[in-house]
Amino acid sequence: VKISTIAKMLNVRQPSVVQMLKKLNVKNLVNYNKAGVKLTEDGERIGASMMRNSRLLEVLMDSALKVEIDEEMVCGIEHHMNKQFTDALCVMLKHPRKCPHDHEIPMGECCKSA
Repeated sequence: VKISTIAKMLNVRQPSVVQMLKKLNVKNLVNYNKAGVKLTEDGERIGASMMRNSRLLEVLMDSALKVEIDEEMVCGIEHHMNKQFTDALCVMLKHPRKCPHDHEIPMGECCKSA
């Protein structure tokens, strides 16, 4: 992926993207060079986990709590969820396959035994 594409998607300047990519590169979460960036295996795993967390939270807010989805709140919470909490939430919500925005929710270990 090109740096300019990421900057446009996030509505930030390219130097901000480069600064963060350098940090992620040091942590071996991305392979970054001047041509672009690609997630590493660890980066893919963490990204899928964050996606699962946020989409389960959206289902919780929309379907269970019947409140408007607050993206800022979801983003603030998703990074603090551990596997035990995420799996418990998934079980409570009966293993939803899609979020309210109709995006797939990555399956967890708890879904495989359900």
